[in-house]
Amino acid sequence: MTTATAPRAATFDWRRLTTHPTAGPLVALLVACVFFSSQSEQFLSGGNLSLVVQQVMVVGTLALGQTLIILTAGIDLSCGAVMAFGTIVMAKLATEGGLPPLLAVVTGIGVCALFGLANGALVTYVKLPPFIVTLGMLNVAFALTHIYSDEQTITNLPGTLTALGGTFPLGRTDITYGSVLTIGLFLLFAYALSQTAWGKHTYALGNSPDVARLTGIRTTRLQLGVYTLAGVVYGIAALLLVSRTGVGDPKAGQTDNLDAITAVVLGGTSLFGGRGAVLGTLVGALIVGVFRNGLQLMGVGSIYQTLITGVLVILAVTVDQISRRRARR
Repeated sequence: MTTATAPRAATFDWRRLTTHPTAGPLVALLVACVFFSSQSEQFLSGGNLSLVVQQVMVVGTLALGQTLIILTAGIDLSCGAVMAFGTIVMAKLATEGGLPPLLAVVTGIGVCALFGLANGALVTYVKLPPFIVTLGMLNVAFALTHIYSDEQTITNLPGTLTALGGTFPLGRTDITYGSVLTIGLFLLFAYALSQTAWGKHTYALGNSPDVARLTGIRTTRLQLGVYTLAGVVYGIAALLLVSRTGVGDPKAGQTDNLDAITAVVLGGTSLFGGRGAVLGTLVGALIVGVFRNGLQLMGVGSIYQTLITGVLVILAVTVDQISRRRARR
């Protein structure tokens, strides 16, 4: 005669939670928020937190495209310059080129996509290192931005280009439409990477291109598509930048490529590919925004803000290296 055994109580897998790539960055963000709220009463105000989100929406969107490429074990140093060229194309076509504003926006995004396609083609078909390809493309995009703009800031933009800079009230806080778009993009790509075959193939490509190819994944087409899609995201970031500043500035985005990579690394995505999450990138962008905002409220100079950001990047890469070595044992 057997005796019935009581059903096991459901247990929460804390180990899985703590080893998730986003767990560490999220804890760091919460700790930073607690610290800065203790240093300034203004930090946790709705207006200030909304300002932080507005400040990171451009770099965050740029970092989203960068994440897709880094997940495949690549890197894109040209993203900031490509975005800047996209802003000039949109602004100049809408104001001087006679194009309808919406068509000018689509054209600007399309130009950024072409840059992504060119990067992808050189990496996949010519077999050039992503670092070298995108470093060269950075200079190309930078030069074209200044040539096409004639070194002039473009003003008096139509409302279509600046609409995403508008706000709507949420409680006592004003939220920009651009911030909502940014969060929506992150949620869309989070779903695509975790729930679709394309997302699984992207991770597989970053883990081992040879193994991915042997399993039947068309790695060349996939990698080319990832670079092109990243270019489209850079184009959306260009629109967000125009909507936030209200002008087409040829000097914009000069250091945004480094800020985007910083957000990706702080968000827990491995520079060696195959590991990470886009929501972690969003957290990483918020970490950068929170630190800069909090330090500014404390009266810390901008040069020290840059110093601290650099230290955070080194720490994030160090943690990634240690975790990779432990995983091999």
